[in-house]
Amino acid sequence: MKAGAHDYIIKGNLARLIPAVARELREAQVRRERKQAEEQIKASLQEKEVLLKEIHHRVKNNLQIISSLLNLQAEYLKDNQAIEVFKDSQNRIESMALIHEKLYQSQDLARINFTDYIQDLVTNLFYSYNVNSSAITLKMNVEEVFLVIDAAIPCGLIINELISNSLKYAFPQREPGEISIDFCSLEANLFTLTISDNGVGFAQDFDFQATESLGLRLVKGLTHQIQGNIDCSNNNGVKYKITFPNINF
Repeated sequence: MKAGAHDYIIKGNLARLIPAVARELREAQVRRERKQAEEQIKASLQEKEVLLKEIHHRVKNNLQIISSLLNLQAEYLKDNQAIEVFKDSQNRIESMALIHEKLYQSQDLARINFTDYIQDLVTNLFYSYNVNSSAITLKMNVEEVFLVIDAAIPCGLIINELISNSLKYAFPQREPGEISIDFCSLEANLFTLTISDNGVGFAQDFDFQATESLGLRLVKGLTHQIQGNIDCSNNNGVKYKITFPNINF
């Protein structure tokens, strides 16, 4: 039995031989059917994994097509404000496309490594706004954090908006400055995301809660979507601190 036998028969009880063999044949058939079922399930899961990867790949491609269309359309615009609106929309779309690209490349189709994502997103934004990285430096302190897609997309859009605001408004004379991103877990089920710059800051009478800025209203809405809280301080630049729970949405 220790060697792997399923039954045994004492020499003086050979009458059990036929029932024992019949039972073993039935159990062997059950084991074969179970193994076939497991292989079918495994093959089905692999097929679904491939299909899901393909979906992420196609969504990413479609979003990039939309971004390219916006870029082509912007070439026909003469109004600088309209061009900025198109660029903002394009960057928002690119931030979502990057999520799907990361999921397509990942072994885990449910979550993405948000550390890698932030680095790529900010690099794209610096390029989009033609920022001289030697003048405006980026300081990152980001733990290895994994987020599900329903949390990653809102967080990606939040980072996109806040970094874009710093790049556009914090250093109006293109003076040297610094943008900082901190992302870590305060405890097992709570994340904190802090984005700050040492630029000119807001006017003294600025009210973050009552702002009419589309980007900041979007940030507040997205923070609410991930069940988080946001604080904004205006001292030697602007600092946003967002805390939100680690929830599998």
